[in-house]
Amino acid sequence: MSLKYVMDVYELLDNIDVSGKDVKGYLDSISSLGDITVQTVEGNEGYTDFIKVTIPGEKGKANGGEAPTLGIIGRLGGIGARPQVKGFVSDGDGALSCIASAAKLLDMTGKGDCLQGDVILTTHICPTAPTLPHDPVPFMNSPVDILTMNMHEVTEEMDAILSIDTTKGNMITNHRGFAITPTVKEGYILKVSNDLLHVYTQSAGRLPVTLPITTQDITPYGNGVYHVNSILQPAVATKSPVVGVAITTETAVAGCGTGATHPADVEQVVRYVIEVAKLFGENKCAFFDPSEFDRLEELYGKMTHFQTQGNQVTAG
Repeated sequence: MSLKYVMDVYELLDNIDVSGKDVKGYLDSISSLGDITVQTVEGNEGYTDFIKVTIPGEKGKANGGEAPTLGIIGRLGGIGARPQVKGFVSDGDGALSCIASAAKLLDMTGKGDCLQGDVILTTHICPTAPTLPHDPVPFMNSPVDILTMNMHEVTEEMDAILSIDTTKGNMITNHRGFAITPTVKEGYILKVSNDLLHVYTQSAGRLPVTLPITTQDITPYGNGVYHVNSILQPAVATKSPVVGVAITTETAVAGCGTGATHPADVEQVVRYVIEVAKLFGENKCAFFDPSEFDRLEELYGKMTHFQTQGNQVTAG
């Protein structure tokens, strides 16, 4: 039952003194079959602990196999905004979902339900992150910049990435639960994956909900244009396809708001990414159509310039 791990991880993370080491200890207590590393990184406004959990698959690369590797990233600024506000913030749902997914996958592996492909889960733990003004509601900021996050959260081994991010601070997707984005690959916004939509209907038991994205959203932070949030920032640092898994609400909720985490919604996300991981490792869940992507590049060329800061000098 994924909800058990969502509740356990929430109580673990809702602590001003929680660290990546605490998270590693918790995951190690579930199973020793995962490779878990923690690295503390200093930034301009404090520090955070990046955590990486690698769960080997039966036919995964870690065991010398060729099954594809799924990356699951818990994207956020911080799990808390102390001392400005007390308690676990809405923005922390990305880390909560990622760590709870790791816990459930480790439990499954320990019980004999080992997936075919490797799964790599990354996020960071910061209970004292700063905030940032944003319209329509304030963002959570981070002690480290997006470039640093991508360096520690996006790895070469990831053949496809699910980026989980609290996406409640908007007036676009007014739905309580979660939504998925179109696939983003090397500067192209591609069609929404039929396979990922099918998994949504099976795991959520309802019609799929999607989050509209724009060209601005797939460009790097720091270029002076509007981004709905950081959900697709991993896409600027990889050639692999990236899909955002957005935790959403009916109303605009600030990332630094507390008392705004809905465990049942987070549990839906955990089940969803695990179901995707099962099928992806078996080559039964495609994020995009390779032949169509090749056709797009043949017709219109590379779009990788959208993964860069662009012509900052000439653009002013």
